[in-house]
Amino acid sequence: MAAANYQDLSYHLGVRSATVPAAHVAVRLRASISGLMRRLRADPGPGALAPAKWSVLAQLHRLGPLAPSELARHERVRLQTLTRLLAEIETTGLIAREIDAADGRRRVLSLTTAGRVLLAAEVHRRESSLHLAVRERLTPAERITLLEACTLLDRIGDALPPQSVAAPTQRAAAVAKRPPRRQVR
Repeated sequence: MAAANYQDLSYHLGVRSATVPAAHVAVRLRASISGLMRRLRADPGPGALAPAKWSVLAQLHRLGPLAPSELARHERVRLQTLTRLLAEIETTGLIAREIDAADGRRRVLSLTTAGRVLLAAEVHRRESSLHLAVRERLTPAERITLLEACTLLDRIGDALPPQSVAAPTQRAAAVAKRPPRRQVR
């Protein structure tokens, strides 16, 4: 995993984790999560969905039926960005639009049976490989530590503002719209 190439700053400086700079922790965390996710997605299998589509299915599974605007907020994207993706997923029969029982004027998205079955199979595939790695590589004490770290990861994820996720994409789009520079001779 890419994160294994980093050296532990606290070990080399002889300090405890309370004095490790937050920036170092952020770099290591991103590298570790990226490497883990790359490995979990490494063999998606035939007919696999794009990561954004898996994310939509997972959100609907976790949170239940949502209006498209609510889903966009949880995905930290603009509704316009999500609209085409939702239409594609809906065409495959994995999600359905229904009238909100509490407000008949509103439409909500929910997983269909096919969506639940596909998501469950993918979750099982990913979790079984992760389960094997945790069982074979971590001691019981390390498993408890990892479980406690999951709560911290959830807190960090909840604390990230939407613009920190979308900003690089917006900057890239702005750069792409700039006219090409003229060569000065």
